[in-house]
Amino acid sequence: MSKENELFSAVDALLEQVAQDDLPGPAERKRLREAAGLSQAQIATALNARREAVGNWEAGRTEPRPPKRAAYARLLEGLAARFPAPDTAAPAPTEASATPTSAPTAPEPEAVPDAPEAGNASTGRGDEPDAMTAPASTNRSVPTMAKAPAARSASTKPSTSLPRPAAKKATHKLAAAPVAVDERFANGPLGVLDSDGSLYCVGGLVLDCPAKTVPALVDWTLSEGQLGAPRLHPSGKDADPLIVLTAAAAERLGLPERLEDRRGLRLPEDHQVVKQLARAKWQLTKRGFGPWARIYRPAEGGRRQCVQLAVLPWGALDSRSWGSTDQLEPADIARVLGTYASRVITPRGSTAVSGLEAMTALRPPTRAVKDEKTGSWVSGPMPGSLTEPVDPAPAEAPDEHPVVAALYPRAHQRTPSEVLDEEAYEWIRDPQLLTDAECTRSYAVGIDVNTAFLAAANRLVVGLSAPVHVRAPAFDKKTPGAWLVDLSGIELDPRLPSPFTPHGTRPEGPAWYATPTVAYAQELIDTYRLPARIRPLEAWIRTESGPYLDPWYKRIGEAYKATMADLGVTSDLPEPEFLEAMARHKQEDPALAAVLSAVKSTVKGGIGKLRERPKSIKHQYGERWPALERPTWRPDIRAAVISAARVNMHRKILKTALATQQAPAPSGNLMLSQDALLPIALLSDCAVYLSDGPGPLNFLPHTADGKPAPGSFRLGVSPGMVKHEGTKELLWAVQMLDEGHNPARHIKGTDAALDGE
Repeated sequence: MSKENELFSAVDALLEQVAQDDLPGPAERKRLREAAGLSQAQIATALNARREAVGNWEAGRTEPRPPKRAAYARLLEGLAARFPAPDTAAPAPTEASATPTSAPTAPEPEAVPDAPEAGNASTGRGDEPDAMTAPASTNRSVPTMAKAPAARSASTKPSTSLPRPAAKKATHKLAAAPVAVDERFANGPLGVLDSDGSLYCVGGLVLDCPAKTVPALVDWTLSEGQLGAPRLHPSGKDADPLIVLTAAAAERLGLPERLEDRRGLRLPEDHQVVKQLARAKWQLTKRGFGPWARIYRPAEGGRRQCVQLAVLPWGALDSRSWGSTDQLEPADIARVLGTYASRVITPRGSTAVSGLEAMTALRPPTRAVKDEKTGSWVSGPMPGSLTEPVDPAPAEAPDEHPVVAALYPRAHQRTPSEVLDEEAYEWIRDPQLLTDAECTRSYAVGIDVNTAFLAAANRLVVGLSAPVHVRAPAFDKKTPGAWLVDLSGIELDPRLPSPFTPHGTRPEGPAWYATPTVAYAQELIDTYRLPARIRPLEAWIRTESGPYLDPWYKRIGEAYKATMADLGVTSDLPEPEFLEAMARHKQEDPALAAVLSAVKSTVKGGIGKLRERPKSIKHQYGERWPALERPTWRPDIRAAVISAARVNMHRKILKTALATQQAPAPSGNLMLSQDALLPIALLSDCAVYLSDGPGPLNFLPHTADGKPAPGSFRLGVSPGMVKHEGTKELLWAVQMLDEGHNPARHIKGTDAALDGE
């Protein structure tokens, strides 16, 4: 009996806690605050929280956590007693009864739609049968992460895994920012399946999934799940539903705890689950049943039949991109992946794969066109897109490519005049070139460019067609391609890195460069009247070109800024407040911090996938590999993006130096004065400077009115602006240089190459 009493007491205590901490809906929270004449800032101060956090509570984006939750509930309860809802009580309070305040009410943050357009499109992989995309209706519906209408075929139950009333949050969001619901995808883009059959979806929705085998799960998802997302482009394809399997769910479905094939990362063909799928007439793509498995049947009547599984215990969510997301509760995993899906794309593999898929989803290779002879709709190329696979120029191709193997034996080491080497910076200054003034400073301070490769993709014109070889061409900065040209005659201050090589040393003769690099060389010659001329010996150019990456830049850029805003870092913050917000932003919400990490990894990984190397151990030198059959296998576009990012970095380094030197450089050279501010190390998008103070504001140049010097590094949240990367003592940095190590790699306290920043 005593044991029973203990259990009853524990339950009573839990019920009492729930009753005390129960919060009104987001709309009521806002009404109560406004009725009392309080600002969000005043409530934030009282609760020791951020104003943005209070705004998020009122918008339903997040919920307060203990101990703030209980205090917030107490405040709202007191306000509700004073200011009851108009339809339930007494007359409205007079002005005298309202709490006076001298501070103006802070502006309310706009409600962020739960799910902007999200979807998927043709991948060009050729491993999934599909029907031609039909013309899209002009009345396309917009997806939502809100709870689906009550009349659905799948049963539902409330979520108990999150310490927040998620269902109320979803309802409020729908009311605050009404959007049309696509009934096909009423339950959102994805679900996280747990061992008891609970499928956790976005917005706090939980469905009962009765499936106990993988084929049954696929059938249920397509027939009753109402999962997926509309296309990102009218000529693209809707995103297939994603089911994420926890370790317990995977075990329930008969999947092993780990994959024995550690190299291929797939189940063997004779595994019972693979056999079950075959008996049910389901097919797997060429990558088989691995951490990211795509299960499909050939499309019928233009309708896709495809479900993707992500198996968490097999490492589907790489910790370098997603942090510890796979260790969260299922509802929180759904929140992380659902936010990413709504802002970027429904994950289809690693963040690198998702980055590449987003390019294709936003610019599909084909569209439906009407055949004038037959009057029927047929598939035709999409203008401005990458429509078919093309082989690169020999200089653009990696060593394993057939076009290289046809020219050189395997042991041949290609020289700069034989291969295009456009890579990110890794440079350190010769410690002998440190000035006396620099050696008196106290700190080494690193600054990091936000999503540098994404910023480089903005308005970047890239080639769309196959390369054409020309000899002795006149250089045209508007023509994308690779140029063989001698830039060794352009002399810069020896304390500056060369903008033409990733190692920052001056080139020694003719070498291959992407268009942005040669264009910057011409810019330096023209701007500073340098005694040099651009005379390409030959080139591989693209006659068809366009800003292919612009939609990708815009979508991922907005995803990055929206996630940063949710973490309290907005574009309107003054520089000191920006630095403070950046110092704490990852602690504000671990789930959103994981989304931010994934967004940044999507940028780097997506650009890297443009030159995917062979993965199979069976690959032979000179043989083709599967990635070459994608229209998006384009090493020339990767080279152009990295080239643009590197010269963007150099341009800002030079502008910063010119803004800090006392005397202008004489015309005809770029020899800077001893007091010019110059970096001591670079690593990709990170630059390390010596400073008298511990932060960027101690050395970044500003004009007389306090604005950043034109063209120099600028603190801020937008892509291309910079943030504080880390600070170390001067002696540490000098020792690193003396030992030949790169301070930029370790300025943050970790290895930047492994940190995913």
